[in-house]
Amino acid sequence: MLKKVSLIAAAVMNLVSAANADKISGAGATFPAPVYYEWAYDYQKATGVEVNYQSIGSGGGIKQISARTVDFGASDKPLKPKQLDRKRLYQFPAVIGSIVLAYNIPGIGDMQLKLENRDVADIFLGKIQFWDDKAIAEDNPGVKLPHKKIVVVHRSDGSGTTFNFTYYLSGVSEEWANNVGTGKAVDWPVGLGGKGNEGVSNLIKQTPYSIGYVEYAYKLKNNFAAAVIQTKSGKWVQPTEENFKAAAAHAKWGPKNHFYQVLALQPGDNSYPIVAGTFILLPREKTETNKKVTAFFDWAFKHGDAAAKKLGYIPLPASTKEKIREYWKIHGIAPESK
Repeated sequence: MLKKVSLIAAAVMNLVSAANADKISGAGATFPAPVYYEWAYDYQKATGVEVNYQSIGSGGGIKQISARTVDFGASDKPLKPKQLDRKRLYQFPAVIGSIVLAYNIPGIGDMQLKLENRDVADIFLGKIQFWDDKAIAEDNPGVKLPHKKIVVVHRSDGSGTTFNFTYYLSGVSEEWANNVGTGKAVDWPVGLGGKGNEGVSNLIKQTPYSIGYVEYAYKLKNNFAAAVIQTKSGKWVQPTEENFKAAAAHAKWGPKNHFYQVLALQPGDNSYPIVAGTFILLPREKTETNKKVTAFFDWAFKHGDAAAKKLGYIPLPASTKEKIREYWKIHGIAPESK
């Protein structure tokens, strides 16, 4: 009897082990979630391996991978080498996205509103409170701006999207830098909080005269209007894929510092100022599991560019993909060749 029970238990363990071999779990940034879902769906169809991704925000992703409760974490805020050493993590970029100022102003369509960088900061500081404020009206002659109170919408959770947006605000406004600063979570002077890019999108959609920051894929999904803002040098720049690419071209990622670089506020007359890489975090001690994760992203790098472009993301340049593959080899986590 005991022998039979042991055989059954062994069989169950083997089934569980086999099932786990066909699954990868990840959690983190909402910013890249649409493309990760698309890649995961296509990857399972191609290989049979299930990728379960939880869109919980970069802060949650960093916490979960630090606690080793998922196979990979995802964050739009790159971790510095010292942080990675402390948490015993590897890091590499997966895709590039952009953050836009989405607004819900009845009668004002997509890219019909111009906002100077300092005015964006003043709106989020609560200093500019009405849509027909003189500062906004001066840059929008011919646009019928309503005398309606501006409803600011921001993230309520720890967020890499917030990190990149507040990095931009700190770069264009000394007052913002001194009083609020840059971070995954900040003390917002005004506004309503939504969880994830999804929550912010829902609030903008439901709230007339609102403005908030979302990843470009969420603008496309919800058919939001988005503001024309300014480059680092003050030139007007539209939130278009061509201008996102102009900024992304300045990425100088390399394996020596685990690909650490913030892409916001890059130089150039056509460089949209709020472009961001999104990153994958892996535990250094789980070599075999890491190979399964890198196999997924290697497949995405080879077969997922069309899906990324369709959703409004910018695929990594071929040269960056090769640097990432070299990084995997250096650390012994390159996918097994089949």
